[in-house]
Amino acid sequence: MIEKIKQFRDERDWMQFHDPKNMSVSIVLEAAELLEHFQWKTRKEAEEYVKEHKQEIQEEIADVAMYIFELADNLGIDLLQAMESKLEKNKKKYPVEKAKGKHTKYNRL
Repeated sequence: MIEKIKQFRDERDWMQFHDPKNMSVSIVLEAAELLEHFQWKTRKEAEEYVKEHKQEIQEEIADVAMYIFELADNLGIDLLQAMESKLEKNKKKYPVEKAKGKHTKYNRL
């Protein structure tokens, strides 16, 4: 997938715009577009909305993911390894016996 993303970018000569700051800004902007689909909706309203707008939501999620994949690649970060490491770190911060069923931040468990 990262090769397809890079090919798309490079065919358009966009690498010049894809520095870490601009990529980070783009991730936040695309995430905000995703969030906009759920703004002001109750859980039930959001569930109903998704049924009618799944394709649009899927596209926003894909935009966020593609920017994240590319940013990680541009920075020489193995995204899958980074995710593995972060999950291990989170397991220590949020042990099941303290965190199960709670939304409390790790420093308050």
